[in-house]
Amino acid sequence: MSLRLVKKTEQLAEELALPGPEPALEKTIEWNDSLFAHARELLRHRELLWLITQREIKVRYKQSMFGALWAVLQPFSLMVVFTVFFSWFARMQSDGIPYPLFSYAALLPWTFFSTSLTFAIPSLINNSHIITKIYFPREIVPLASILAAFLDFVIASGIFVLMLVFYRVTLTWNILYVLPLATIQIAYTVGICLLLSAFTVLYRDVRHMLPLLIQIWMFVTPILYPVSVVPARWRVWYLALNPMAVIIDGYRRAVVQGLPPQLPYLALAALVSGLVVWMGYIYFKHLERDFADII
Repeated sequence: MSLRLVKKTEQLAEELALPGPEPALEKTIEWNDSLFAHARELLRHRELLWLITQREIKVRYKQSMFGALWAVLQPFSLMVVFTVFFSWFARMQSDGIPYPLFSYAALLPWTFFSTSLTFAIPSLINNSHIITKIYFPREIVPLASILAAFLDFVIASGIFVLMLVFYRVTLTWNILYVLPLATIQIAYTVGICLLLSAFTVLYRDVRHMLPLLIQIWMFVTPILYPVSVVPARWRVWYLALNPMAVIIDGYRRAVVQGLPPQLPYLALAALVSGLVVWMGYIYFKHLERDFADII
C-alpha cells in the first residue's frame, strides 16, 4: 500500500469530516433518519469514495507480475477447466451453446459478485486504521471494494467480446437487457455486502465462513449447467430464492442466445434486490456508530 495514498485518504477524510469538538462518530446522521439523507451524505463524500477505490485497486495488484491481467485470468482459467472437465469429460449440456461461451457468460458476472463479497465483507476490519481515526460514511469502504471488482468485470468483458466474435454470435436488441441486469446485480451485491460487512464487525466468524459460502453458492447457481436441468417442480423456488440464478440466466439469454430474460423472474429478482439493499443499508447505518468501538 502506498503511504502517500493512505495519507491523502486520511487528509481528505479530515477535510470532509463534520465540524465540532465532539467525537466524530457522535456527529453522524442518526441511523433512523431517511435513507435519502444518508445517500446525500454519501454523495458529499464521493471524492473520498473514488480515492479509496483507487487505493483498493492499487493494493490489490501491488507487486503483482500480471497486474490487472488477473481480472481476465481468473474467469478465463476457470472457463478452460470447466470446459475440459464438465463439457469434454462429463458431457454437461449447455442448451446448444458452445460450452466455453456458455460458461464464460456466467463466470463473468459471477466473478464480479464473488470478488465483491470476498473483499467488501471484511473491508471494515481491514481498514480499521481509517475508521477509528475520523468520521466519514462507513459504507464508502465496502462500496470501494465493489467498485474495484466492477472494474475487473469491465476488463474481463473484453475477452467475452472477442469470444462472441470468434463464435460468430449475432447480437440482437435484447442485448439492451444487459443494463437492467447489471443494475439489479449491483444493487443485490451492494445489499449483501453492506449487510454482511456490518455483521462481520460483530461476528468475525463470517470471514472464515465466507469462502465456503461463496463456493456452495456457485454450485447452486447455473454456472456449470443451464437452468433447464433444474426439475420443473423446483424451478420457481430455485429462481425465486437465488436472484443470481435469474441474473446469470438473463445474461446468457440476452447476449448469447438473443432472447429476453424470463421477465417475471427478473421482476422478482429486482424486487428482492431492492429489499436486500434497503435492509442492508438500514442495518449498516444502525450499527455504524458503534464500528469504531467494536473494531
